[in-house]
Amino acid sequence: MDGRQLEYFLAVADELNFTRAAQSVYAVQSTVSAGIRSLERELGTTLFDRGPHGVALTPLGEELVPAARAALEALQRVADLADTSAGLRGRLRVGIFTNLSTIDLPGVLGEFHRRHPRVDLQLGPSPTGSAGLADDVRSGRLDAALFGLPEAPAGLREHRLASSRFVAILPDGHPLAERASVPLAELVAERFVDAREGFGNRATLDAALAQRGLSRRVATELSDLGEIPRFVAAGLGVGALPELTVIPAPGAVVRPLRERVDWQLRLVTRPHPSAATEALVALLEERFGERRQS
Repeated sequence: MDGRQLEYFLAVADELNFTRAAQSVYAVQSTVSAGIRSLERELGTTLFDRGPHGVALTPLGEELVPAARAALEALQRVADLADTSAGLRGRLRVGIFTNLSTIDLPGVLGEFHRRHPRVDLQLGPSPTGSAGLADDVRSGRLDAALFGLPEAPAGLREHRLASSRFVAILPDGHPLAERASVPLAELVAERFVDAREGFGNRATLDAALAQRGLSRRVATELSDLGEIPRFVAAGLGVGALPELTVIPAPGAVVRPLRERVDWQLRLVTRPHPSAATEALVALLEERFGERRQS
């Protein structure tokens, strides 16, 4: 049994598809299939049920997933300790948000790539927001992820990066757009355009409303925060977003909320991250330090 076999096994366990698994580990499908068969022979058991309707883990395969992830992490830590002279290496999978309008996240991640060119940096969002990203870190599918839910993520380390106040997003010409600031009690009387459940901005705002005895109706749900102002401009409702996530749209007006509601942007990792993950944490904390103190 070797690390590459375990990597193939975990890729197939995550994707439940040999073709996508092979793509994720930059191998041809026949190599991944052969690696899984070899691992099954060594263990003397079947790890996947392969049928006409797809691939599924066997009960023993399910039990092997956390042990395989732990073993790969241990191998990576050994490699980190053994080879520091040539710089960091390995794979770093990071869950990101794509709608941070006032933060140059691509620039920061590009700087990480230039500093550590031997690290295979892989980036991607989650259709279920912060909740999905945290689950992916917890299960080992990601090494680190941005996180915006108000509660601390169970079983993970968190690193605070930035704080942003919520603002109201209103259609141009809406009566509340004439106000210097918008009271939450009046805003919640309107239909809302917001992210789907699981996104940190929605959970933060819902918690703030509940503390004030308020509730609202979300009539339009989106998976991309950046699109919310455009849907508001089209007259489909109002919105409320952390200011640093607002992408301006013609026909949408941004106004301060009368009550202060803050959203926290954090990075989450597992308790014992790799050296590459630690390097990313250090760079993000370095770049976000001034914003965090403001």
